[in-house]
Amino acid sequence: MRLLEGGTVVDADGVLDADVLIDGDTIELVGDASDATVDERVDVSGQFVVPGMIDTHVHLMMDARPDAESLQGDSEATMAYRAAENLRKQAKAGVTTTRDLGAAETLAIDAREAVADGQILGPRVQSAGKNVVMTGGHGHWFGREADGPHEVRKAVREQLKAGADAIKCMATGGVLTTGAQTGAPELTPEELEALVDTADAAGVPTAAHCHGTQGIKNAVLAGIDSVEHGTFMDEQAAELMADRDTYWVPTLSALKGIVENRDAGIPEQAVEKGEDAAQRMAAAWEYALDAGVPIAMGTDAGTPFNRHEDAAHELAYMVEYGLDAEGALEAATVNAADLLGLDDTGLIEKGHRSDLLVLPENPLEDVLAWQSPEQVYVAGEQVR
Repeated sequence: MRLLEGGTVVDADGVLDADVLIDGDTIELVGDASDATVDERVDVSGQFVVPGMIDTHVHLMMDARPDAESLQGDSEATMAYRAAENLRKQAKAGVTTTRDLGAAETLAIDAREAVADGQILGPRVQSAGKNVVMTGGHGHWFGREADGPHEVRKAVREQLKAGADAIKCMATGGVLTTGAQTGAPELTPEELEALVDTADAAGVPTAAHCHGTQGIKNAVLAGIDSVEHGTFMDEQAAELMADRDTYWVPTLSALKGIVENRDAGIPEQAVEKGEDAAQRMAAAWEYALDAGVPIAMGTDAGTPFNRHEDAAHELAYMVEYGLDAEGALEAATVNAADLLGLDDTGLIEKGHRSDLLVLPENPLEDVLAWQSPEQVYVAGEQVR
């Protein structure tokens, strides 16, 4: 057993000066463990022990290059090596659970098994398999194209058969696909309903890539569990999401990566769409915060200049847009765990997985503290 001794525990339940006793992959005790018989004592006096970050939206096969579409033609082996390196970087940076929302073939599902079997270093992985997308729609080159409710049902069932933990679809166009209109609806309301019904029958959560206002509303009315991006959210869409407890995963890191690197080789059409989306995001945040939309952290890591090891930057961006530091902590821990259907992580309490970070400063006072973990434990294994 390992004892993190003398630190301050900070999670969604509050702040507590306490030791944290780790027994393998499980937290055994939070409190006074000075008399415990342990194998190792780690002095974390003056430091802050927090739950590991949960990134609910990544793309393991992508490497933050300027032109994401240039990945077309890469072999599955090449993408697998890249995914393994991205997982290592995530773990070192303090991401202890990650969810891939779209990869070629079974790449992310296989990565999940490789991490679970100890073959590669990384956070616990959930995977949506291949995105369900209309023919020629956003991300079609690595998705499962399907048209009409019947084809959509089959596409969902294929992902479930392959072992997907979630089902992801493209409800609107996107920034990085040539020719796609960012805000335009792609899957129809009937197709979205078929997707949600099929996933719900298997007890699997759903996520919808949505930029445009109508696409957001279509997805929420269909019963989707999370709206990814939500860039053109209006007041009505925000209230609808709040009423139905639909999570918002804003992925600010994706837009920041584009607009802050507009002259670094990103295709011109993607820059134009990204800048338009970024201009609309401030209003979306105002509507979401006013309505009380539940928010979970997701970075869309792998998109241009949006590196997997920079996940903690998302928390600073959320605070920049008006979320307080406590809300950012919740978004990266308990809210993200709830969205992913995990009841064994997100808090520091007895019986939870020992997914822990040791930070130099209190993240409730300085959100940048998340970017500099001094120690990282993934299921009790120290990876940093």
